[in-house]
Amino acid sequence: MLLRSWKSLFTGRLLLLTNTLSCGGLLAGGDLLQQQWHRRKHPESQHQLGRTGRMFAVGCSLGPLMHYWYLWLDSAFPARGVRSLRTVLKKVLIDQAVASPGMGAWFFLGIGTLEGQSLQESWDELKEKFWEFYKADWCVWPAAQILNFLFVPPTYRVVYVNVVTLGWDTYLSYLKYRDPPRQSQRSAGA
Repeated sequence: MLLRSWKSLFTGRLLLLTNTLSCGGLLAGGDLLQQQWHRRKHPESQHQLGRTGRMFAVGCSLGPLMHYWYLWLDSAFPARGVRSLRTVLKKVLIDQAVASPGMGAWFFLGIGTLEGQSLQESWDELKEKFWEFYKADWCVWPAAQILNFLFVPPTYRVVYVNVVTLGWDTYLSYLKYRDPPRQSQRSAGA
């Protein structure tokens, strides 16, 4: 009974709902982990539930994008298993070149909007943090996506990505909310 109920989450319209809520839940979970880590170094800091809620909302907005992105990618480049490694590598390259920057921009602009930043302020933050984000993305996602496209059945792709994403989302929360670097004494006095 439980197994049948579990499997139903990965079929039909429920798959879109599963992908959407898992994106939101794991982005919020990554933020909770990052805040907990921050509180260890700064015990006086308080947990920010509004921030976690905004992360959940943006994560939920990314869920349908990821759902339909993988549906399109799988239909445009059908491949699974080691025999189709060449096609899988094409999919990873397209994913890195198109989805990664697009989803990153969506994340920074979405969070900024929910925090009341102007579009220009959010865009400026994206420009400031984009290359750091994108370089880190290249360190994590190509290997994860090769495994995804080689071995994970299509209905579980977004959930697999979301599980890997828990660590990634913790990093995104850190990148978004870290304290700005302090100027050194020398540059402050100049």
